Amino acid sequence: MLVVEDDDAIRETIGESLCAEGFETILCGDGFEAVSILTSQPRHKFDLIILDVMLPGIGGLDICRRLREFDPKTRIFMISARDNEIDRVLGLEVGADDYLVKPFSVRELVARCRAQLRRYQERSDESNAKMIEYGNLCLYIEECRVTKDGKDLSLAPKEYKILKLLLEHPRQVLSRDQILERIWGDDYFGDTKTVDVHIRWIREKIEQDPSSPQCIHTLRGFGYRFG
Repeated sequence: MLVVEDDDAIRETIGESLCAEGFETILCGDGFEAVSILTSQPRHKFDLIILDVMLPGIGGLDICRRLREFDPKTRIFMISARDNEIDRVLGLEVGADDYLVKPFSVRELVARCRAQLRRYQERSDESNAKMIEYGNLCLYIEECRVTKDGKDLSLAPKEYKILKLLLEHPRQVLSRDQILERIWGDDYFGDTKTVDVHIRWIREKIEQDPSSPQCIHTLRGFGYRFG
């Protein structure tokens, strides 16, 4: 977790309580330091960020807004001495998942953090059942959509179905006949080379170097394997 709080005593107390509960934490005391940590390369990945609203340098609302531009998933827990409804609503509207007003019980803060992480894990488990991920590729089953590095790929229906079949059977060799039967149907009587053509088209869209594929491998005399 990342704890961004300019009050030394509050920051240390939160950090100690989270560590006592088994959470690894990084502590920082101003907005500029928080932005530096969040945008550094390779980028730190946090399960949850505890973010004070009033910070020196860059305010918590601005940090939250910036973070949501490139990271919609990380849980953000805002804390603030501001307790009117407008401030709470604004914090939630810029992307915070929860908002706690000072002074607060650290035990309540930790309990809320656990609840946020638990709900996120439950949603992730549900989402993963509808998504297949491999490296920089994500296949969204219900949407019939594939992304590479977060950008949609333009796949024809047969290309999508072949890629989905291969992703559902990672490191398993599938012959041309197996692919034809699953994708074209067992009543297909055309040229089996159509599989090779479609595989080539898929490679041109997902491989860094289609001439030296790292995702879809050819096993001569056997078929194709993903991964």
